[in-house]
Amino acid sequence: MQKIPSVDLRDFLSGEPKRKQKFVNEIGSAFEEIGFVALKGHFLDEQLVDELYDEIRKFFTLPLEIKHSYEFPEIGCQRGYVSFGKEHAKGRKEGDLKEFWHFGQYVEKDSKRAAEYPDNVAVSELPRFNIVGKEAYQMLEKTGIYVLRALALHLGLNEFYFDEYAKEGNSILRPIHYPPITSEPENAIRAAAHGDINLITLLMGAQGRGLQVQNHEGEWIDAIAQPDEVVINVGDMLSRHTNNKLKSTIHQVVNPPRELWGTSRFSIPFFMHPVSEMKLNSLDNCIDAENPKKFEDITAGDYLHERLVELGLIKK
Repeated sequence: MQKIPSVDLRDFLSGEPKRKQKFVNEIGSAFEEIGFVALKGHFLDEQLVDELYDEIRKFFTLPLEIKHSYEFPEIGCQRGYVSFGKEHAKGRKEGDLKEFWHFGQYVEKDSKRAAEYPDNVAVSELPRFNIVGKEAYQMLEKTGIYVLRALALHLGLNEFYFDEYAKEGNSILRPIHYPPITSEPENAIRAAAHGDINLITLLMGAQGRGLQVQNHEGEWIDAIAQPDEVVINVGDMLSRHTNNKLKSTIHQVVNPPRELWGTSRFSIPFFMHPVSEMKLNSLDNCIDAENPKKFEDITAGDYLHERLVELGLIKK
């Protein structure tokens, strides 16, 4: 497989059983074989995507002292700004060549999650920044809910199995800026090879090439989507929960050719997390004699904490 498959969410939403099953089969097979798809028919419109990219460009061009005023390491940088080079891939000491922002879950004040999640951080210099960020967050979350419903059917579960875990989940929308490269990096690339922590990741059309995924033969494939597509991949939590039936594929963001070092790259992934108490124990119907249980039991909250320590965002 030399390219990621393309699927259309409108098939699942059509109300036609054959089209719905077609989508379930296609996305299920893709996530078993390579762990990535390009999705058409999602709930983001072109104007919203354009406006969010415009807002994040404005934010990342703000003076460094202003950006630093929005950085909160005491909450593991789970909201607000994360400065350049702070995060590194698991098992690496070199920081990735990026800076980013975190929008988190939006819950009502009377929700039982209100005390669990930090408040989102308002950027006073950009009045539209948080408004547009919230709208994009909610449209990506809505898209993700339907993708998880299709995956539940593929796994032989109730269609709405994931709803109680994903709604009001600890999801993160992360606008990323990969700044121009000004000198030869020492063992560092824009994002070193890694698997995502969460259930699934939805990536709005990245501005500039660079994302690569690794197939099962160890080959790196350029993950190129059409402008109207969202790239979706399986995260480690879903891989654990399905005993690796659905593959969390290793991916990376490589540095551009030297002639393009002077350019920025922007990317906006949505990391769809469940609520913290979800048990990631391998599903019984994903375990058999040929596929014995591969992972220890753990909750989503404990697993997230372990990984944030490994990434350098939380200190032990």
